[in-house]
Amino acid sequence: MELKAYLAEDNAILRENLVGALEEMTCVNVVGTGSTEVESLAWLAGNPLGWDILVVDLFLSPGSGLRLVEKIQRARVGQKIIVFSNYATAAVRMTCARLGVDAVFDKSTEIDSLVDYCSRQCFEQTAAA
Repeated sequence: MELKAYLAEDNAILRENLVGALEEMTCVNVVGTGSTEVESLAWLAGNPLGWDILVVDLFLSPGSGLRLVEKIQRARVGQKIIVFSNYATAAVRMTCARLGVDAVFDKSTEIDSLVDYCSRQCFEQTAAA
């Protein structure tokens, strides 16, 4: 089973590396990327059923990952929203939990945890199918 992901990340190098890691080490296929809040919101609004996992940076250029998360409507059960940021503080984690974010990972220390989380989603989706 393949999971479709959208990445909202403004750093092109990190975006490219994350796409490579997710596609090589999990069943995730990155179907779209955006570097701004507006671009990402437009893609997500136009493809409400086109993603299983949304990975969002808090700081987009321009825009805010938190505002993006606030505006996103999940079109179906099982869609996961993940925040991946250098600012994964306790306060940010609490805000994300309040907004319904499924997981928060720190870019500098938790990339392996992000990949593991996505791998678990692959396993759980396959088991549920």
